[in-house]
Order: sequence, then C-alpha cells, then structure tokens
Amino acid sequence: MPVETILLLGAIVVGIIVLLVLFTFVPIGLWISALAAGVKMGIITLIGMRLRRVIPRRVVDPLIKAHKAGLQVTTNQLESHYLAGGNVDRVVNALIAAQRANIELSFERAAAIDLAGRNVLEAVQMSVNPKVIETPFIAGVAMDGIEVKAKARITVRANIDRLVGGAGEDTVIARVGEGVVSTIGSSDNHKKVLENPDMISKTVLSKGLDSGTAFEILSIDIADVDIGKNIGAHLQTDQAEADKKIAQAKAEERRAMAVANEQEMKARVEEMRAKVVEAEAEVPLAMSEALRSGKLGVMDYYSLQNIDADTDMRDSIGKMSKPKNDRKDQ
Repeated sequence: MPVETILLLGAIVVGIIVLLVLFTFVPIGLWISALAAGVKMGIITLIGMRLRRVIPRRVVDPLIKAHKAGLQVTTNQLESHYLAGGNVDRVVNALIAAQRANIELSFERAAAIDLAGRNVLEAVQMSVNPKVIETPFIAGVAMDGIEVKAKARITVRANIDRLVGGAGEDTVIARVGEGVVSTIGSSDNHKKVLENPDMISKTVLSKGLDSGTAFEILSIDIADVDIGKNIGAHLQTDQAEADKKIAQAKAEERRAMAVANEQEMKARVEEMRAKVVEAEAEVPLAMSEALRSGKLGVMDYYSLQNIDADTDMRDSIGKMSKPKNDRKDQ
C-alpha cells in the first residue's frame, strides 16, 4: 500500500476521533437549538459550562423557555443558581406562571425561595388557586363539662413576601386548633356551639392567625361538629372515687392505730400481772422471814389463814346468791 494512502487514512481516522471528541465535549446540537430559538449564546460559553461542571442542557433549555415567554433572564443568573444547588427549571416555570397571573416576582426572590427549600412554583400556583387545609377533629370542653369536637377547613393563599422564613401549614393548623379550643371553652354550654358553629370561625378568624406564616388565611369554615364525652361528670366521678380511697385510707389508719393502742394496753396489763405474780411470789418468802425473825407468831399466821379462808368463803357465797337477787329484782 502506498505511503500516501496510509497517511490519508490516518488523517481521516484522526479527524473522525477529533470530531467525536468535539461533539462529545461541546454540545453543538444544543448550541444550534439556542440559535434557532433566538437565544444569543456562544460556543465558548457552552465549553465554559462544561469546564465549570455545569450540565449545559439544565441551563440552556430553561433559558430558551424564558426567552420565549418574554422574561429578562441571563445565562449568568441561571448558571449561578444551578451552581448554588437550585432547581433552574422550576424557578423559570414559577416566573412564567407569575407573569401570566400578574404577580410581581423577581428572579432573585424566586431563586431565594427555591434555595430556602420551598417549592416556588407551587407557591405561585397557590397564590392563584387558594389551597384548602382540613384539620382533624379538635376537641374542646364547654363550661357545662360537655366535650365538643369540631373539624375546620382553612382556605389559605400563599404569601410570596413571607415565603422565606414564614411558618408552614403545621403552624396554621396548630393556631386554628388553639382558637377552636379557646372558643368552645369560653361557651356557657355546648348547645350554643351546636346552634351557632359559625361563631367559632368568626372568633378564630378575627385573631389574625396568619401572622408570621407563609400564608394568608382567606376563610375558616366549620365542616363538622360532634358531641363527645361528658367530661364534667367523668371528672366528678374520678374525684368521688379519689375521695373514697382517701377516706378508706384514713379509716385504715385509724383502725391500725386502735389495734396498736389495744396491743399496747394488753402489753401493759401483762406487765402489771407479771409484777403482781412476782409480788405474790415474794409474800411467802416475807412471811417465812418474819417467822424466823420472830416478827410474826404462829398464831398470827393461823389467824391470817382463817381470815383468808373466811374471805374466800364469803366471795363464794356472794357469787352464788347474786343470780337469786337478780331474779327477785326482775
């Protein structure tokens, strides 16, 4: 094979490789699409995006969309937002939706909302089409002790000015729940709440619960009202049961003290009996000592024995005659 042919084939192969690398690294097709859409963008800009690790399609496609919608958005703005970790396509869609709805929204504010973690497109849509938030059943107790359960529907509209740093739906639901409980609790009886459930919504709505939130409350409607337990009667029953247990405890304490006093008295009686027995045991010893020492004679001892026997006999006769006297009295 001639040398010239070999060089020609080599040049063709190198050219093909160069073209492949060029088309792979440089998005020629995307550049052509931008030019066809009327977006002025140089091929060097696309190469720079590649070098800055920016996916060109993530910037060029939203830029074409914004240009067609008549938005004044630059390539640098979109690329900066992409490098900051934002969703460029969602921001552009939100700007287009805001423009169509005559809502004032700048690119900087939309980008800030997106970087804050909020869905800026959903916020714009909620500004046009308000959202309804339904609360679970909120229980409150009227002054007569009857529990009243109410379910509310809150119609809110996104407040774009307070979207960054404003509280979310959970805060709105919590504030409305607090207002419902307070309104029910201030009612004289549960019948008033059942007759006029709209007084709950009027009272709650007048408190300005959307302050500091990312929403503007348009209306609060009571969807359902139900009767719960008789909390007052339940509390009285619990109080009576508690009083009963306290009384039982105090009675048990008094009984235990009485038993302890009785045991103490028995112990004292036994102690006295023991002393008496001990004293009685010392009598014969004293008498024998008196006999030995001559302080007591034999005749004196017999006299004492006779007196003791006479006393026992009289006691026996008295015990035998007492029932007879009782019968005569009857």
